Amino acid sequence: MKQMLTIVYPQCEDSRRTKRLEKLLEEIYGLYECTVIRRLEDFHSLEGKRLLFAIPLGISGINLEYFRYLKYMRLHSDMLKGCVGSILVDGESELYTKSVARELMFTANACGCAFPGRGMVEGTGSLQNFNIQAMQQDLDNMGAYQAAAKRLVAQLMDFTPNPKKETNILVLHASNHKTSNTSMLWDMIKKDLHHCKITEISLRNGTVHDCSGCPFKMCMHFSEKSSCYYGGVIVEQVYPAIEACDAVVLLCPNYNDALSANLTAFINRLTALFRKNQFYEKSIFALVVSGYSGGNIVAEQVISAMSMNKTFRLPPYFAMLETANNPASILEVEDIQKKASAFAENMMKALVKES
Repeated sequence: MKQMLTIVYPQCEDSRRTKRLEKLLEEIYGLYECTVIRRLEDFHSLEGKRLLFAIPLGISGINLEYFRYLKYMRLHSDMLKGCVGSILVDGESELYTKSVARELMFTANACGCAFPGRGMVEGTGSLQNFNIQAMQQDLDNMGAYQAAAKRLVAQLMDFTPNPKKETNILVLHASNHKTSNTSMLWDMIKKDLHHCKITEISLRNGTVHDCSGCPFKMCMHFSEKSSCYYGGVIVEQVYPAIEACDAVVLLCPNYNDALSANLTAFINRLTALFRKNQFYEKSIFALVVSGYSGGNIVAEQVISAMSMNKTFRLPPYFAMLETANNPASILEVEDIQKKASAFAENMMKALVKES
């Protein structure tokens, strides 16, 4: 009996723009029992489904029907509870595919949808983003694109939750605990986490060297030893903690609509470890506290770097976003204790097996 797959497919009116995407989907139709949602009116009652979001983009990177779907999700915040999703984006230019995908993944996740690690495949207009994969698989770029789409769906259908009786959580930050609203928010959350071993590592003290793009062979040489040329806290503390943990929590104060320099350096340096160990069985969470606005921008950066790229799975409601400007003003946010407890409960559901 074929597995059930729901394809969310906000189709462009111009059939020329969907021809390549249709070719990819035709093979998927033959492998699974598929329901295809093409109209917004049918985009409901999806709880617990396996969802493939198939988004065709024109040269402008804009699909007006897709934006109707996006609006609907933002107005129905629990409509994808229990769902697992993946995203296939097909574009006509070299731009926009990834930005559309990460915005969609953020929005669907905020509606309760989980995503496997690397739960997105994009086809740019030229398909030059498949040059290396095509060479490695002895295929042309279209063949590599088709193979990637099949793997994406197979991974989606095989995805299973992986809670444990006791779970290891690694928390990474670069904050001053005395003044950081983000750290104070984490302190509220962690007191409600049970059956969890929590390791906290500060990237604030000392120098965290960013990745300088060592030659591939050199990076692989250090990777085989779970190491990196630049050493320091990343190699001595972070790498072993990453290997041992079940989930990573990033504390992300938002000052300039971007991840802080030390957290960015950590992600870049993670490449050396990633070459040896991929992270499909590990989860990523983020706490983003903004002084003014833009928390979704930072959360989307975490999604693209840690889930789409570094293969961490994205549990439902992976990020908590709040606004707090002055030191300790997070404590004055309305219902903040209640929100923190709810986020802790969400983490527990994803990570800890019920006794």
